[in-house]
Amino acid sequence: MSPLDAFWHIANLFAPAWGLAALLAVAIKGLWRRQAKSLGWRRLWAWGSAGGTAAVIAALVVLGRDGRMAGYALLVLGVALPQWYLLSFRR
Repeated sequence: MSPLDAFWHIANLFAPAWGLAALLAVAIKGLWRRQAKSLGWRRLWAWGSAGGTAAVIAALVVLGRDGRMAGYALLVLGVALPQWYLLSFRR
């Protein structure tokens, strides 16, 4: 595997987490405007991406491979919990 292939392999592993974090940040800024007024897009995305990345790594360790439904459930939880925490407790 070339270095470029390895880069794309890793990027595609984490792409669902980063994409879901971006979509959830847009939804939060659109649906909860007053509550999310002090939170920036990048901050919401960064926290969600970090949680999603940790969830993908945890799913790989626990489940042994990528692509299982339990892994995707963990991914959704990993993205949503940090953004919920920011929205509820850290303004």
